[in-house]
Amino acid sequence: MTSHVEACKSAAEPFGRVIFAAAALVTMRLRQLAVAFRHRHDAAVLLNLDDRMLADIGLSRREVRQAFDEPVWRDPTQLLVDRLARRRPARLVKTPGAPSIVPEVRGAARRS
Repeated sequence: MTSHVEACKSAAEPFGRVIFAAAALVTMRLRQLAVAFRHRHDAAVLLNLDDRMLADIGLSRREVRQAFDEPVWRDPTQLLVDRLARRRPARLVKTPGAPSIVPEVRGAARRS
């Protein structure tokens, strides 16, 4: 009797793994879709900006409209970020934080 139970258990194991992998894949896709919808909603604010404000960001109204022409499940903000990255040269950031408001006094360390 135990051999029959063990055979059923070992046969069910691969099936369980397949079901778990499929569920994980569906969950991941649903999360990506939710993020794309949230970004699409947030990016809709750009459509309300005037042309001067869009130019300050580095975008044109045509580019924003083209980003929304993508299929619904695609993230329009990714397209806009890619376009901005191609235009702007890579910026080297020396320090990740804000600059210090305390002025640096030259030679002060030497006098002490």
